[in-house]
Amino acid sequence: MNVEFGTDGWRTTVEEFTEPRIRAVGQAVADYLRSAGEDAPVAVGYDPRAGSRAAAEELARVLCANGFDALLADRDTPTPVVAWTVLDLGLSGALQVTASHNPPTDNGLKLFVDGEEYDRELEETIEGLLTSDESPVAWDRFGESEQASVLSDYREAVTAYAEQFGADPAGVRVAVDCGTGMASVATPQVLRALGADVVALNAQVDGHFPARESKPTAETLTDLRAFVRDGEFDFGIGHDGDADRIVIVDSDGEVVHEDTVLAVVAGRYVRESAASDPVVVTTPNASARIDEHVRDSGGRIERVRLGALHEGVATAYETGADGTEVVFAAEPWKHVHTRFGSWIDGVASAAVLARLVAEAGLDALREPITNRPYRKVSIPCPDEEKERVMAAVETALPEAFPEASVDTEYGVRIEREDASWALVRPSGTEPYIRLYAESDDVDALVASVRDVIESV
Repeated sequence: MNVEFGTDGWRTTVEEFTEPRIRAVGQAVADYLRSAGEDAPVAVGYDPRAGSRAAAEELARVLCANGFDALLADRDTPTPVVAWTVLDLGLSGALQVTASHNPPTDNGLKLFVDGEEYDRELEETIEGLLTSDESPVAWDRFGESEQASVLSDYREAVTAYAEQFGADPAGVRVAVDCGTGMASVATPQVLRALGADVVALNAQVDGHFPARESKPTAETLTDLRAFVRDGEFDFGIGHDGDADRIVIVDSDGEVVHEDTVLAVVAGRYVRESAASDPVVVTTPNASARIDEHVRDSGGRIERVRLGALHEGVATAYETGADGTEVVFAAEPWKHVHTRFGSWIDGVASAAVLARLVAEAGLDALREPITNRPYRKVSIPCPDEEKERVMAAVETALPEAFPEASVDTEYGVRIEREDASWALVRPSGTEPYIRLYAESDDVDALVASVRDVIESV
C-alpha cells in the first residue's frame, strides 16, 4: 500500500487519497492502538476539503469494526480542536483529515496521541502495519460511532488559558484573515470572548479556498495587509487552512518576521516561568534573535530537527535537570504552548498575542528583538551526493570559521560571537543542499559558506 508519511502526517493528492488507502491507514492505527493496550474512544475530525467528511466517516467505521468507539466531529473542525479533545476527554488518540496549508487539490491525515502528533517512530510503525486486509473484531464487539461537538468547549479553554497573560484587549482592534479555513470558527470567536474588537475576513468556511491560497505568506495576505494598513488596526492575523499556523501583520500592513513573533512569545513564557531552567525548543533554521531574547529573559534554547518539536521537548526533559521546564516549543509559524497542551495551535497563539499586544503594544513587544537580514539559498546537489557533501562540509565549514561554535546534530550550524549564524542541511524532498544564514552582512556570509559547500 503506497502511503508515505512526511514531516507533518500523510499528505497526497486527492486522486491518491483513495478509500482503500484511507481504510488501510485506519486499520493500521487500530492495530497499533490495540497492541498498545488502548481501549478508550478515538476522535475523528476533518477540515472542509472535498471528501474530508467522507474520509472521516470511513475512518470511524474502521475504528468501530476494530472494537473502538469513535467520536466523529459534528462538523468540519480546526486541527487544534481535535488534538485538544484527546486530553480533555482522555481518549486513545485522534485522527484529523486535513492537508493543512496545502492547496485544495490535496488531502491527508494527521494522527495524535496524548494531544501531540505521532512522531517519526510511530509513523514508521503505522507504515509497517499498512495492509489492505481487514481484521475486524467479532460483530458483538463492534464499537459505537457518535457525533461529538467540542468546538465551544475548546474555545472556552483557549480563552481561559490566554487570560493568564498580558492585559484585557478591550479597545484592541484586530483583523483576522481566516482564509476560508477552519480559523473561521475559532479565532474571531476567541478574540471577541477576550474583549478585542475583531473584524474577520474570508470567514466563510470553504475547502476550495477561493479567497486566497491556504498557506499564509506575505504574498497571499496582500488583502489583509492592505485592510490593516487602511483600517487603523492594531495588528492583523493570518491563518492557514486548519488553523495551526499563524502570521502577524503590523499596523502598517507589514508582515512581522515569524522569528520575531516566536521570540516575543518565547521570552514572555520564560519570564512567566518559576522554573530554575526554563527551556524553549526550536529548530536549527530559527533565527539567533530567538536565542538572544530567550537568554536575556533568563532561559535557554534547545534545537531539534524540522518537524520534530515533540521529540525535542521529550529530549529536553530527558537531558535536563530537576528544574528543567519546557515553556514553549516552536518553529516558524507553528507554536506549541506547552502549558496549554502539546499540539501546534495557531488559535492559542492568536489569543496570547492579543493579550500581550493589549498590555504593551506590538511595537514595544518587538523593540528588544534584534532584526538582522536573513537568507535561504538552495544549492543544487544530486540526492546520491548529499551524504558525501554533508560529511565534507562537517569538516570544511568549521575550518573556514574557526572562531565560530559548531553544532552538527541537525546539519552543520555555525554561530559567531556577534550572533550571526549559518546552517547547512540537505533537503529531504528535493535535489538541493539548503543554506540558511543571518547576519548584518548576510550576503558576504552566504557567499563564504556557499564557497565552502561548492568546494567540497
